[in-house]
Amino acid sequence: MTRTALVVGASGIVGSATAALLLEKGWTVHGLARRPVEQAGVLPVAADLQDAAATAVALKDLKPDAVFITTWLRQDTEAENIRVNSAMVRNLLDGLRPAGSVRHVALVTGLKHYLGPFEAYGKGALPQTPFRESQGRLDVPNFYYAQEDEVFAAAKRDGFTWSVHRPHTVIGKAVGNAMNMGTTLAVYATLCRETGRPFRFPGSAAQWNGLTDMTDARQLARQLLWAAATPGAANEDFNIVNGDVFRWSWMWGRIADWFGLQAAPFDGTLRPLEDQMKDDAPVWQQIAEREGLTERDLSRLASPWHTDADLGRPIEVVTDIGKSRRLGFLDYQATDDAFVDLFERLRADRLIP
Repeated sequence: MTRTALVVGASGIVGSATAALLLEKGWTVHGLARRPVEQAGVLPVAADLQDAAATAVALKDLKPDAVFITTWLRQDTEAENIRVNSAMVRNLLDGLRPAGSVRHVALVTGLKHYLGPFEAYGKGALPQTPFRESQGRLDVPNFYYAQEDEVFAAAKRDGFTWSVHRPHTVIGKAVGNAMNMGTTLAVYATLCRETGRPFRFPGSAAQWNGLTDMTDARQLARQLLWAAATPGAANEDFNIVNGDVFRWSWMWGRIADWFGLQAAPFDGTLRPLEDQMKDDAPVWQQIAEREGLTERDLSRLASPWHTDADLGRPIEVVTDIGKSRRLGFLDYQATDDAFVDLFERLRADRLIP
């Protein structure tokens, strides 16, 4: 490869981490988003992937070797998720086809591959944990499967290799991101400290007591780059987590300590963040104005609905990453350190006080 990349969703949690790693490794990086933000070293590409003609125009002068698809658009139903998100992948790859430069496409999906879409999340006959790539697809409609099928069809047509990457909940920084547990918990802790409310775990007993894992965005970026450069990883799907496991009964105290809080005892009661934080927008605005923070809109920092979905699961969720390890991907990231790194970055960037 000539080491030119197109990162789709470059301003998101995964996309920004991927772009940063590629730049560090000497790649030329084009970052595609509907509304690109300024990112040092990233060449912006503005495109709405729902518009096939406009996408083709936006991509006509690009000749990337590798494409990293790290974005999706949430819709009201899974049928709409499938229609919209498969079309976005199709329009992207159709727009890149005339240049004939693409040699590898990496698609980021997630553990809803095994747990089912939001409409049937964690229900029905689920594969046994730890989730393994060999367990395949569930017999339910899922936009992840539709995205994969678009990549597979284009790869067969155009002759590039592909890889699919399935992270667990991702820890990383992005403002305005729909799935952002780390920043959501940082904002929640800040609000608890400000108001004197107890710092309560919002989720289920299964999550509090059971084993789980997570994925640092930097760890995912490392696997994306590894797969693009490793012949043995071509045309394979991979789970990707940090490599450690923990219980929230331990991690909750670690997070509380960082914010100078006492973790409230957990009594097994679900207390969703969406309910706890529903009236907090004015409080956050006051904090932001007093502390000189860069984002006063609570909704652009916190995604309580998604954090509730993860922490409220009634089942234990752990992930096997032996497949990529056997092929040589041996990177590791301690999850408590990943949270601390994120919180320190949020503070340095004046997103939390």
